[in-house]
Parts: sequence; C-alpha cells; structure tokens
Amino acid sequence: MTDSSRDHRTRFVAGNALIFLTGFAVAVSSILKFAGVPAVAHQMAAMGFTGGRYTLVATLEILSAVLFLHPRTRSFGLLFLSAFLGGAVCAHVQVAEVPKGIGPGVILALAWTGTWLRHPEMLWSMKAQMDARLAG
Repeated sequence: MTDSSRDHRTRFVAGNALIFLTGFAVAVSSILKFAGVPAVAHQMAAMGFTGGRYTLVATLEILSAVLFLHPRTRSFGLLFLSAFLGGAVCAHVQVAEVPKGIGPGVILALAWTGTWLRHPEMLWSMKAQMDARLAG
C-alpha cells in the first residue's frame, strides 16, 4: 500500500468515525429530550423551552442528526447541524451558562473536522482561492 493510499484510508476511517460519533451524540441528546429525562427537561425549562418549543427543539435535533448521518444528505445535514448547535451555544450564552455552551461547540467542531476528513472537497472554494493566490 502506498503512503498516499494509506493517508487516504486513514482520513476516510477517521472522518467516518467522527461523523458517526457526533451524529450519534446529537441523536442521543434528542432521544433524551423526547424521553423526558428530568434533568434534561429541567435544564431546557430553565432556558425557556417548554411544551411545544421543547418538542420542536427535540425534533429539529433528531432531524439534523439523521440528515448529517445519511451520506446523501450530509452536506445539508452539516448545514442544519451547524445552525442547530450554533443556536444551542447561543441559548446557553443568553442565560449566562457560557461553560455549558462549550459542549455543543466542541461537537460542532468535531462534526466539521470529520466531514472535512471524509470529504476534503467540501472546502473547494478555499482551495480555489489558494490556487489563485499561488498562481498570481
């Protein structure tokens, strides 16, 4: 096996692992919300998410996880996951729980890293800009 194909294989496996782990973490978080786990429900209520809003958050969370985990919808899922987790960070900051916003931020960073490792072409516009700068 050549170094290039070994590097490609390593990126492929690492990317898939990060994609699965982050998607799984978001899905489990949603399932805990749907199950009504008291600690989760209490924390969400403290941030103002009760009743229909609570259910909407859980639904959007599972939807973003499913879209992200499915290869055909991964790019849209990453966009949706980014919006959802960015909102989670913002919600924690709004209620002065900044340290609790670190978790969603880390999961988001891992999702982007996994996607980049698995699909390096996702940053095609940055590569085009770098190529143009190097050529000119």
